[in-house]
Amino acid sequence: MSSSASPSAKVYPAADKETGYGLRAGALGPLETLAQSVSATAPSTSASLTIPLIWALAGNATWFVYLLATLSMLLVGFCVSRFARLSASPGSLYSYTADTLPPVFGAAAAWGLLLAYLATGASVAGGALYYATVLSQQFFHWSPPGVPTLAVVCAIAGYIAYRDVKLSAEVMLWIEAVSVGLILIVLALLAFRLGLQFDTRQFQLQGASLSSLGTALVLSIFSFVGFESATTLGGEARDPLRTIPRAVIQCALLSGVFFMLCAYSEVLGFRGESTALSETTSPLHLLARKAGVSPLGVGIDFGAFVSMFACVLACATAAARVLMRMAKDRLIPAALARTNQRHGTPGAGIILSAALMFAVVSIMTQQGVTGYSIYDLLGSMAVFGFLTAYALVALALPFARKALGQHSHTVAAVSFLTVAVIVLIGVYDLRSAPDAVHARIPYLYLAYIAAGLMWFWLRSRRPSSS
Repeated sequence: MSSSASPSAKVYPAADKETGYGLRAGALGPLETLAQSVSATAPSTSASLTIPLIWALAGNATWFVYLLATLSMLLVGFCVSRFARLSASPGSLYSYTADTLPPVFGAAAAWGLLLAYLATGASVAGGALYYATVLSQQFFHWSPPGVPTLAVVCAIAGYIAYRDVKLSAEVMLWIEAVSVGLILIVLALLAFRLGLQFDTRQFQLQGASLSSLGTALVLSIFSFVGFESATTLGGEARDPLRTIPRAVIQCALLSGVFFMLCAYSEVLGFRGESTALSETTSPLHLLARKAGVSPLGVGIDFGAFVSMFACVLACATAAARVLMRMAKDRLIPAALARTNQRHGTPGAGIILSAALMFAVVSIMTQQGVTGYSIYDLLGSMAVFGFLTAYALVALALPFARKALGQHSHTVAAVSFLTVAVIVLIGVYDLRSAPDAVHARIPYLYLAYIAAGLMWFWLRSRRPSSS
């Protein structure tokens, strides 16, 4: 890995062949670029699975927790978007860090971000298995076999990602548009049925405590992780230095508003119900029935399943491009830097990413871990990888701008604030483990990063021709 690369190095579509990446330059428009980030966040998944978990911790303050998370992610988005205006590279956050800070920081960002995308993809594959079971129980009163179901999900996602980046983006765009649209229709009909209400208990944060809000904030971050993944598309996006920064900010803002709306509506909608929000297997299905549109509830359950598939697809797409940049920097074998000449996609990286997601989830399934628990545990692991990459990018931004003669005290202050917020979130994460299994996750992550840095050190000692 070289520390001499300029942070202002730009990978324009016209120059793509010169960089050796071999990706399909300028294939994606603004909506398709945005679809990559939106699909990685899988908004309908959070509405179905994450909000009930947060409600169990924060209760009436659930919407407020999402407000805090939105503000935190907008800080991160500010730093990421400023970098995305300077450079377009398939390595995304890893490239920004590696091109600015000493190589060891770039290696930490690389391994952290790779784990983040792979763990997120495996997590939502577990969520897809969970919803496949829910739907099968509703219609056929049986549970599908775990490993074959996961094989189908990961294989189809991997094939689409391998086949065509434009096809991949269009599939993700339509899946998320339909899923989110169904949820918004149900929430609108629920509001019409119940009447517009000002829920004072929620706005007064009744019953919430500071300690529980901290724990819930950590969990809410998982709803947003991946919002920056449009940066992995680099020169594949048209006019990347404009399109990608906008996609990052738009995704963080739109996702935050959607999550707050869902949180407020779900908490309000479950008032007076015998089943608690945290105990239902399909909260939006129940709300659809309450709104008088039960068929839409089934549609939302199916949409949640398909949305999780789209997230697997988005994570395979992003992880493969991080692998490509890591291979270029000799962190991993050079074979992973190659692209398929016919499709213009990093075929080896996509196959490896999809295979790793499938292998991890299959092993957990064979050990008796449920799809819901897989979503929870691997999601908790992924958060650490994203927080590492976010903090390093925020740390690198002032140095990159200074190197370009664009130093700004405002940008430096925002960068410092972003790092401080991420550190606080990490501290809360360390203190908020609800059980022994979750308590081990930070230490497993640290062991993984230590192994990655050791590998980097060993590779850096080899001759360049190796």
